[in-house]
Amino acid sequence: MNIQISDLQGNKLSERAVTFDVIENARGTQAVKDTVVAHLAARRQGTRSAKTAGEVVGTNKKPWRQKGTGRARAGSFQSPLFVGGGVVFGPRPHDFSIKINNKVKKLALRKAISERLKSGDIVIVSELKLETPKTKAFIKAFEPLKVLGGSLLIVAGPDKNLRLASGNVPDLKVTTGEDLNTYLVLWPDKIVFTEDAFKKLEARLGVKEGA
Repeated sequence: MNIQISDLQGNKLSERAVTFDVIENARGTQAVKDTVVAHLAARRQGTRSAKTAGEVVGTNKKPWRQKGTGRARAGSFQSPLFVGGGVVFGPRPHDFSIKINNKVKKLALRKAISERLKSGDIVIVSELKLETPKTKAFIKAFEPLKVLGGSLLIVAGPDKNLRLASGNVPDLKVTTGEDLNTYLVLWPDKIVFTEDAFKKLEARLGVKEGA
């Protein structure tokens, strides 16, 4: 598959083939699902906690005597039967993370990128540099591409001006080629790469089989 390199005005500058194998069939679909599920699971804090009867602070005195009251015997106000007592089978701190090996992660990312390439949702620009960290300058630079709103911008490395200028643009996320993951690829309507960032992604995904 070939990719087109454009300038910020949308004019074609060059065209070349991608250096990794684009997945054309259903291969990798399960890897995408597993990777996204693991990503969302890892975002869960898992800090919910309820006290058991042994952890509730209170008196050790019996609520009432063992016999003669006509009521069921009770030994502690910390019992789950009382308001303010412990909780039976309540939530406890828990690690929700799911282990996904690197081979599956790589396959999932390649599958996600392949689908977005085939759908025409990826735009690659030759370079992107801002002289000032102003949101107005960022919007002016990107308006010709018509990708603002629900977009993901991937650059080669950290850029302070770009980070500050894009911070107030709604529905836009900025990341680097090294930090790009499958979940981020699936999120936006449009994905914009700088050429250097796409080269770094290609390096991550490997060369074509048999090359």
